Amino acid sequence: MRKTTRFRRLIEAPEILVLPGVQDALSAKIAERAGFHAITCGGYAATAGLLGQPDTSQLGMTEMAEHYARISDAVEVPVFADGDTGFGNATNVQRTVRAYERAGVAGMFIEDQRFPKRCGHMAGKAVVSLEEMLGKLAAALDARVDADLVIMARTDALAVNGIDDALERALAFREAGADLVFVEAPTDVEQMRRICRTIDAPCLANNIEGGKTPLLSAAELEEIGYAAVAFPVACSYTIAAAVQRLMATLAADGTTNAVRGDMLEFDEFNALVGLPELREREQGWLDRARAGMENNARTGSG
Repeated sequence: MRKTTRFRRLIEAPEILVLPGVQDALSAKIAERAGFHAITCGGYAATAGLLGQPDTSQLGMTEMAEHYARISDAVEVPVFADGDTGFGNATNVQRTVRAYERAGVAGMFIEDQRFPKRCGHMAGKAVVSLEEMLGKLAAALDARVDADLVIMARTDALAVNGIDDALERALAFREAGADLVFVEAPTDVEQMRRICRTIDAPCLANNIEGGKTPLLSAAELEEIGYAAVAFPVACSYTIAAAVQRLMATLAADGTTNAVRGDMLEFDEFNALVGLPELREREQGWLDRARAGMENNARTGSG
């Protein structure tokens, strides 16, 4: 089954889909091994990992597409991608969708922020007109080759214009054909309930540790009515905290002994990234080549 079809079925299933956010191919492999059925990587985590910078539209479309291609190649589970604002107008949106689809993602979203955008939980956001966003959404839907590629439409209008405008936009996105709808940064549970009650479509919740939205469990979000929940930054925050501890310890002690218990060892890490399987494949190719040469020698061919 194609990854796009699997992801669509996971979104449409009655159980909520938990999407752990990853930062790179390595964290994607770790998430897959933990048993998650799909993963996501947002611009926030990608920008932190690739540039060490905040999420303020500093990565370009081709950089993001290349990043998603590496992540998609590393895992068998579907990858849900961040299409930002589409990196321009409706024409740019089409190119973004095509590039992301070639990269192997199973779904993606575009949003109605003005470029350059900000993380959805940062202050100072601005949104484009509903008409412009609907044009971008139409372009995205037309651009996909695989009809099962999930296209999510996101609005950041709640923080800018209020909940009523955000819901009006979300309803228009669904009417225009969005497969999944995301109203970013509700500030209380009642707003979250109203979003799911009003929008007749699968909705996504966004769990940002320290963000504007109440941090609820997957079970609580499913009860409210959400179809999926992303944890887009927890991995990046954990990596940052762990590396800070490591570097502080190494700087103070001149050794890593005090944090060895928090680390994988040489053989454990090699197993995680698949070295034994790689060596086995290499040996298989050599054995096949050797057998072919021996057969040619016996038959006098080659």
